[in-house]
Amino acid sequence: MSKVLVTGADGFIGSHLVELLHLSGFDVKALVQYNSINSIGWLNDISLKNEIEIISGDIRDPFLCQKIIKDVDIVFNLAALIAIPYSYIAPQSYIETNIHGALNICQAALRNGNCKVVQISTSEVYGTAQYVPIDENHPLQPQSPYSASKISSDAIAMSFNKSFDLPVVIARPFNTYGPRQSARAVIPTIISQILNNKEEIFLGDTSPTRDFTYVEDTCRGILNLAKSEESIGEVTNIGSSFEISILDLFKLIKKLMNSNIILSFDKTRERPKNSEVYRLFCDNKKIKRTTNFEIIYDIEAGLLKTIEWMQNPENFKLYDPSKYNL
Repeated sequence: MSKVLVTGADGFIGSHLVELLHLSGFDVKALVQYNSINSIGWLNDISLKNEIEIISGDIRDPFLCQKIIKDVDIVFNLAALIAIPYSYIAPQSYIETNIHGALNICQAALRNGNCKVVQISTSEVYGTAQYVPIDENHPLQPQSPYSASKISSDAIAMSFNKSFDLPVVIARPFNTYGPRQSARAVIPTIISQILNNKEEIFLGDTSPTRDFTYVEDTCRGILNLAKSEESIGEVTNIGSSFEISILDLFKLIKKLMNSNIILSFDKTRERPKNSEVYRLFCDNKKIKRTTNFEIIYDIEAGLLKTIEWMQNPENFKLYDPSKYNL
C-alpha cells in the first residue's frame, strides 16, 4: 500500500481527494492548517476521518514539511491561499503560503527519498484566453497576485524536476465546483442566495466564461496524473472542455431550482478591469491521451448534486448568503 500526504486536506478539493485516495487503497496522511480550536475543516464532513492520519501544521514551516514527508511515496500539494479578491489586499501572504510552501514541499521531498510531488495548479495562471480551447502551451498571464503566486509555485516545483530529477507532476484544474466549496465561489453564492428565499441575487460581472468541472472528476484527474509515469515533468490540464458564461450559469441554476429570483449587479464583487479573466475554456486532450481520463458529470448533473448537498439543512447552515466574504 502506497503512503500519500495531502496538504490542504481540510479544504474543498483536498477533503474530496482524501476520500478518493482512501477508497482507492492508499494509506493517507492529511495535513490541516493549525488552529487553536482543533478544527479539521471539511474533513469533519467525511465518514472516514478516523481511518486517516490527520496532522495539524503549516506548509510555511520547512521543518514540519521535512518531518511529515518521511516515508511518503506521493505528496499532493493543495495547501494554498486561493481567494482572488483577498490577494489584492494581502499579496504577501500569498507569496509566503503558495510559493514558499511549494518550495518547502519540494525540498522536503528531495531530502526524503525523491517522493513524487503532485503540485496542484490552477487555470487562473492562463489569464484571459488568447485562444481557445486553452491547451498547456497557452501563455501564462499573472492578472492577479493570486495567479502570479501560482505561476511561481508551479515554476518552483518544475525547477526541482529539471534541476534535481525530482518526480514532479503539475496538475492544472479548471474551475472546480461541488459540495463543500467556499461560500465566496460563484456557484455556492448563487445556490445559497436562492435557498435563502431572496427576491434578488447579487453577483459581479456575469459576462466571463468558465470551464466548470465537478469535484469528483477533478480528483479522479489528479489521481490519474499521479499514477502516470508519462505525466512526470509535465503540466496537464484537468477540465470538462465545456464553456459557460456566469450569466448562463445563473439561468441554469435558477431553472434547476425552480426559482424566480432576479439578478442584480454588485460592484463590490467585481474584479479590477485589467485583472478580470474573461474567458477560460479547457483543452483536455492531453489528460485524455495520457491517462484515458473522461468526464463523468456534465454541468447539469454536477449542479444537481451540489444543489442537493446544499439543500441539506446541516450543510446550508454553514453558509451565510447575507455576507460577501473575500
